[in-house]
Amino acid sequence: MPNDRFAAHLMGVNGPAIGSFVVTPSDSADLPEVVRAVTIGGGGSLAWRGRDGADYVTAALPAGTYPVSAVRILATGTTATLITGWV
Repeated sequence: MPNDRFAAHLMGVNGPAIGSFVVTPSDSADLPEVVRAVTIGGGGSLAWRGRDGADYVTAALPAGTYPVSAVRILATGTTATLITGWV
């Protein structure tokens, strides 16, 4: 394990991601962890359930990374593909 100069520091909400995972949109299953951002490799709309319990949907987005605090990426309304969640 390499030396981690920041091991004793708290990561703020604006800090760098500390992990990621592939997201499979679902209307019934929450993500394994709340994400702080998502990357979509194939453009399209993104539908998600926020930490506040409300559902949101975007218009079509180009491929890129977006700051989204989500507990679930919904299948209904999501046309974006190749989704990665960042924690």
